[in-house]
Amino acid sequence: MLLTACENNDSFSTDPSYRLTFSVDTVRIDTLFSDVPSCTKTFWVYNNSSDGVRIRSVRLDRGNQSGFRVNVDGTFLNPVATDLEVRKGDSIRVFVEVTTRENYQSDPQLVEDNLLFMLESGVEQRINLRTYSWDAKSMRDVVVSSDQTIEEEKPLIIYGKGITVNEGATLTIRNTTLYFHDGAGIDVKGRLVVENVLMRGDRLDHMFDYLPYDRVSGQWRGITVKAKSKGIEMIDCELRNACTALSCDTTTIELTNTVIHNCKGYGLTALDSEVKLTSCLISNTLNDCLYLRGCLADVNQCTLAQFYPFSANRGAAFRFVNTEQPLLLTCSNTVVTGYADDVLFDDSDKEKAKELMSYTFKNCLLRTPPVESSEALQDIIWEKSTDEIQGSKHFVTFDDVKFIYDFHLKEESPAYTAKMGWPGYPEEPSTEQ
Repeated sequence: MLLTACENNDSFSTDPSYRLTFSVDTVRIDTLFSDVPSCTKTFWVYNNSSDGVRIRSVRLDRGNQSGFRVNVDGTFLNPVATDLEVRKGDSIRVFVEVTTRENYQSDPQLVEDNLLFMLESGVEQRINLRTYSWDAKSMRDVVVSSDQTIEEEKPLIIYGKGITVNEGATLTIRNTTLYFHDGAGIDVKGRLVVENVLMRGDRLDHMFDYLPYDRVSGQWRGITVKAKSKGIEMIDCELRNACTALSCDTTTIELTNTVIHNCKGYGLTALDSEVKLTSCLISNTLNDCLYLRGCLADVNQCTLAQFYPFSANRGAAFRFVNTEQPLLLTCSNTVVTGYADDVLFDDSDKEKAKELMSYTFKNCLLRTPPVESSEALQDIIWEKSTDEIQGSKHFVTFDDVKFIYDFHLKEESPAYTAKMGWPGYPEEPSTEQ
């Protein structure tokens, strides 16, 4: 009785009508830098037939020429996997990864291959494998000891600790994109001049289908400008997805038409420095977007937007405090807003504020409880959470599910006036976010 009750799962058919089915018809791997291994993609192979199916061989159509590597049910293709079985109602799993070769082109190039399954019946089935390969140059633990310029059409991948600019040296970076590996950044002991440059993490793949790593904060270390350095100047630049994007100590900082976005620390923090920000956006940081401590600062035509999406315990949009050195601040034509009811903080020592503090806000929109008008506060729009247009509603695109933002001001925003002239978001360089 036991023998007759057992089902025979060990029979296999050579009937050509018996086919395998696949969980995907194409395996797509995100764009890669050449010579950099991809993450691993997987798919399933099912046998929904009424009998078992034997696979005579699995191989890549292009052999080992495309850079794809495949493991089928625990067996690596070297260059072929043979004599595999899939019993009826059963499945096997396939793992795919790739390392592409240099293609000597400036733009990403399609790399594809076909994974061929030859059944014992003679039927051949295939899955398409594809990615895009992008040539890049790599730099590791670069030390700049004399004046140097980096200007490169190809993207630059920065490894190790990144780039160090020594005392007495000036590093100029122009017209390129720097992709920083985890832990890499720039340390400035001399002077850094940056023009028309995007700085971001080096992950080109996705955390989830809807979420590329480029929208995840904390991908690289950021820029640290050391005490007594000659400072930093940035024009038409973008820093995104850093830990703290820009940390400066007793130096000079001049940013024009520059974006700092989506940081796991501060956007810009400066101690006892000269700071000039013109037409800049600093947005979505875990700590404060802009934190000034004892600085001589001029903030004009900027947007400070605190909508960090990955933690409810986020910092302020703008925080300032006096130190042993005076804080002298002028803030004009600027939007300061965010999720919280109050995103603007004066943390100064009130007993020393008179001699160590002087600030003026003029022609600004401020999301903070209103205070009596004075010479220090001129033509202020006091934003409240009950206003019809407030917070995220000022901006053209605000998707806090897929983390896609465009901080240009809507025309219906009270900040959108010719008089105030707030840019909301610099025109160049453009950003996916």
